[in-house]
Amino acid sequence: MGKSFLLAGGGTAGHVNPLLATAAELELRGHRVSVLGTEQGLEQDLVPRAGLDLLTVPKVPMPRRLSGDTFALPGRLRRAVAAAGVAIDTVAADAVVGFGGYVSAPAYLAARRRKRPIVVHEANARPGLANRLGARMSSHVAVTFPDTPLKGGVLTGLPLRPEIADLAALLLDGNGRAEVQSVARLNLRWPGDAPVLLVTGGSLGAASLNAAIVKAVPTLVAHGVHVLHLTGAGKAESAMRARANLPTTMREYYRVEEYSHDMAGAFAAAEAVVCRAGAATVCEVSALGLPALYVPLPHGNGEQALNARQAVAAGAATIIQDADLTSAALELAAEQMILDPRSNAAMSAAAVSVGIRDGARRLADMIESAVGIDVANDDAGAA
Repeated sequence: MGKSFLLAGGGTAGHVNPLLATAAELELRGHRVSVLGTEQGLEQDLVPRAGLDLLTVPKVPMPRRLSGDTFALPGRLRRAVAAAGVAIDTVAADAVVGFGGYVSAPAYLAARRRKRPIVVHEANARPGLANRLGARMSSHVAVTFPDTPLKGGVLTGLPLRPEIADLAALLLDGNGRAEVQSVARLNLRWPGDAPVLLVTGGSLGAASLNAAIVKAVPTLVAHGVHVLHLTGAGKAESAMRARANLPTTMREYYRVEEYSHDMAGAFAAAEAVVCRAGAATVCEVSALGLPALYVPLPHGNGEQALNARQAVAAGAATIIQDADLTSAALELAAEQMILDPRSNAAMSAAAVSVGIRDGARRLADMIESAVGIDVANDDAGAA
C-alpha cells in the first residue's frame, strides 16, 4: 500500500525541479505526493502544472541584519510552523521531505513535533540554514556533492528532470549519441555534424557571459563553431547587433534566443557548454557528459564555485571567476573543448564519470527506507 509524502521546497527552480523529479519517481512507485510551498515562488505555477496538490505556508525570510524583521521573526516562524503542521495533518503525511529554502525549516519543525520521519535533500555543496537545521533532526540526509558538510549525508546526486534523465540515457549510448546530436542540430537548421557551443546564463541571463560571447563570437564562427546563445529575458539586444555585424555567410552560425523552452534539445545539440555553476546546471551538464566552462555567480556565499569543484578536479570542466572572464579566455576554453577532439573526448568521459543520472531513484529509495520500506540501495555511499 502506498504512503503519503509531503515534499517541502520552493522559491527557485533549484528547489522546485528536484522536488518535482522526486515526486514523479514516488508516484511511479504508487505513493501519494503533496507539496508544501509558498504563495510567491515558482511552485505556484510549476506544482499544479505537474498535477500535484500545493499547500502553502507564510514565507519566513531570515533577516541578514538587525531590524524590525528580526523582532518579527519568532511570530512569523510560529505561524509558518503551525501552517506546516496543518498541511501534514491534512494529507496524513507519513514523512516530510525537505529540499531547503524558506519552506523547509517550518516543515522540519512541524514534522518533529508530530514525530514524522524527516528526509533532507541538499542540492548545493554548501548547505543552507534550513537543511543544516533539518540534518540535526534526521538520520536520512541526502547530498548532491560528495564533499557537502552535512553529518550523515549520503550521496544521492540531484534528482534530474525526466527529460534530462531520458536524454542522458540516450547520449550514453555510444551509437545513439551521434544520432541524437544530429537530429537536435538539424532542428536548429544547422548541419547534423556542426560543432555547437551552448552559452547560457539561465532564465535571467548573465551579463558577463553575454558580454564575453558577443565579443568572442566573430572568432568562434570564423573557426567553424556554431553558437547557441541564450541571453536571458530582455537581454538579447547586444547579441542581435553582434549577429547583424557578422559576414552574411556567418550569421547562421550564431543563433540568439532569450530563453529556450526545450533545454533538453539545446543540450542535445551541444558539444560543450559555457554557463553558471548552479547545482542543477552542474549536475545536468555532468550527467549528459558535456565538457563545460563554468563561470560561478560572483554573489552569494560562494556555493557555485564549490558546486563545480568535483567536475573541475575530474577534468570534466574548467572554471573562470566572473571578474576574470574575457572574450579571449572564453575563446580559448571553447575551442579547446570543441575543436580539439582529444580534449573533448577526455572531458566528456570525465563528466560521465562524476555525473549521477539516477538521483531521483536514489532519493526515493531513501524516502521509502525512512518509512520502513525495504529497498536495495547499494550504489549510494556516505559522503
